[in-house]
Amino acid sequence: MTNTTEDRAEEKRGASGAVQSVDRAVSVLEILAKLGEAGVTEIAEELGVHKSTAFRLLGVLENRGLVGQERERGKYYLGAGVLRLAGAAAIRLDISQEGAPVCRALADETGETANIAVLDGDAAVNIMQARGAAAVTAFNWLGRRTALHATASGKVLLAHLTGERRERLVTRKLPRFTEHTITTSAELRQQLETAAERGFAYSCEELEIGLNAVAAPVRGHDGVVIGAIGVSGPAYRMAQSRLPDLAEYAVKTAEELSRRMGFPG
Repeated sequence: MTNTTEDRAEEKRGASGAVQSVDRAVSVLEILAKLGEAGVTEIAEELGVHKSTAFRLLGVLENRGLVGQERERGKYYLGAGVLRLAGAAAIRLDISQEGAPVCRALADETGETANIAVLDGDAAVNIMQARGAAAVTAFNWLGRRTALHATASGKVLLAHLTGERRERLVTRKLPRFTEHTITTSAELRQQLETAAERGFAYSCEELEIGLNAVAAPVRGHDGVVIGAIGVSGPAYRMAQSRLPDLAEYAVKTAEELSRRMGFPG
């Protein structure tokens, strides 16, 4: 069945309305950032909308923790959710800045491709990459989201999660990418425990055939793992027998980056 002209017009109006709502919600946050606190009437006047529209926008933002309200005075202010988002962005920015030279050094030392990854929801995302002399491939991992259970960096990040979040990620359906991919929660838990104990994780042709990797955790000033740094390369050059040696480089580099991030250990 094809959409009628009226259906398409309705969809267009709906999309336009959604964009307008997002724009107004962002404007609310900017108003509160500028004023510190404001009531519904004041926000409605700043936006140029009816008071009921401003109230609905504030309700959505409050439900997501992006604004809070002083119940006695009725004033709204920026909520803790904004700080959470800002903190996540700051961590990603800081680790990118501080990680650039150590990532380059790791690539130079090993001759392979070095990457820094951080947790992004239910995946690992590569935010820094450097290629060593032996890394002849032109494949760019920068910005790519990769599966936690099938990559060395992902296993490191997953190994240092706790509570319900880790359990949810471990017990969900684990997609198979190759014949070597871990697809059972029991085997994944075992590998995560080993990774946490020894301080690094391997991935042997689990995401792509012919690709091996090793990674180690990067810690912030409070000791919490905020990222992973490691090297990846072709299995014929990064054979399993070579991975322990490469792990030493990864761990040493991760410790250096952790110090740069303020971790005293």
